[in-house]
Amino acid sequence: MSRLAAGVVLVTARELPLDPDDPSSPRGEDVGMTATAFLSVSLDPPLVLVSLRNGSRMDDLLDEQPLWAVSVLSESQRHIAGRFAMKGRISDRLLFEDIPYVRGEVCGAPLVGGALATLECRTEQRVVAGDHTLVIGRVLTASLPSGDGGPLTYFKGKYRQLG
Repeated sequence: MSRLAAGVVLVTARELPLDPDDPSSPRGEDVGMTATAFLSVSLDPPLVLVSLRNGSRMDDLLDEQPLWAVSVLSESQRHIAGRFAMKGRISDRLLFEDIPYVRGEVCGAPLVGGALATLECRTEQRVVAGDHTLVIGRVLTASLPSGDGGPLTYFKGKYRQLG
């Protein structure tokens, strides 16, 4: 499958508050994950799919938190993809520290500045498939923050540029 070129996205979500019934309870932290298994499923209704490794932090979070976001990364955002793809990485809070982003109006998750497109989603269905979970989300908002540059792609184990 390394011979199948894929677009690169950053999937983000915000942890639920420790006590959802207490408005003064601290919010959970932002979580991010690089993904290459992401695709459009349907235009009506607007649905997308992301594949998450079973038991990963994002899989566990999206099992509890139905709202999440996707930033379609541009070729100039390779450093962001690499940062959120590291194994044994540092705290997600530190990973977001110097990356420009805005919070999604619906989900509150980070949407990366300069991304080719951003989506806010709500989980519609989760399907366990082998060692991954396929999360199908309804697109609640979509925007095109940047028209500059081409897409970041992944091919034969490396980030690539088209052309």
